Amino acid sequence: MTNDYGYLRKHVNLTLIDSWPVPTAAAAVVRADGAVLGSHGPVTHRFPLASVTKPLAAYAALVAYEEGAIELDEPAGPAGSTVRHLLAHTSGLAFDEHRVTAAPGERRLYSNAGFEVLGDHVAKATDIPFGEYLRQAVLEPLGMTRTSLDGSPARDGVSTVADLVRFVAEVQAPRLLDPRTVLEAMTVQYPGTKGVLPGYGHQNPNDWGLGFEIRDSKSPHWTGVSSSPRTFGHFGQSGTFLWIDPVAGAACVALTDRAFGPWAAEAWTPFTDTVLTALRA
Repeated sequence: MTNDYGYLRKHVNLTLIDSWPVPTAAAAVVRADGAVLGSHGPVTHRFPLASVTKPLAAYAALVAYEEGAIELDEPAGPAGSTVRHLLAHTSGLAFDEHRVTAAPGERRLYSNAGFEVLGDHVAKATDIPFGEYLRQAVLEPLGMTRTSLDGSPARDGVSTVADLVRFVAEVQAPRLLDPRTVLEAMTVQYPGTKGVLPGYGHQNPNDWGLGFEIRDSKSPHWTGVSSSPRTFGHFGQSGTFLWIDPVAGAACVALTDRAFGPWAAEAWTPFTDTVLTALRA
């Protein structure tokens, strides 16, 4: 991974995050070849990730899949559900309760409980606590030394922009996984499934891959108006997000310490559009 901070600053002002109504914010943009095009703010500050924990957890589950510890279509969770259902939020489990509210594959029910079941499933299959498995499978190989998970694989990760730069560089040019597995992760699972995107309301369809949300034609959305439909990523209720836009050939990470709310919906989209304008210049 290389650093080229000057390039982006000639094209976009990442200090836009200084206008966000948050106590602390940091951000970075990473090209598909791993070059860091720009950063701003305390990039080594550790922020609670909230649901941005999920892509990290999903990546660890996919490592377990490639190692042969689990299969994507083996039973996991409620009756009829599989690992794939859990990763794609179609297991039928409720948002924050281990309670079945729909048949697997019927609706896109965004579920923290589903990721907790996923973590338990991987831990049982590997005989390693999930937080430790994540460390061994993803964090340590990528040099993400300031990232940790102590609690729910749905929301209890803590990390830095500098560490997540390493993660989004990996996703764009995989070394820990076969690129075909990453392609599957950013491909719509159970196409046409309706559901609610937390914070943004009902979406039809509400497309997801394996642990990553896919933008497609969703509106409203937390990425940019100019983000390509192929953009995928995640945001968290702690005021955090990461997105990867394969058409733009870049990814962006932004972490804050203020809970998601109207301020984020107002700030994130123009920020992303500014970044994308710079990348296309």
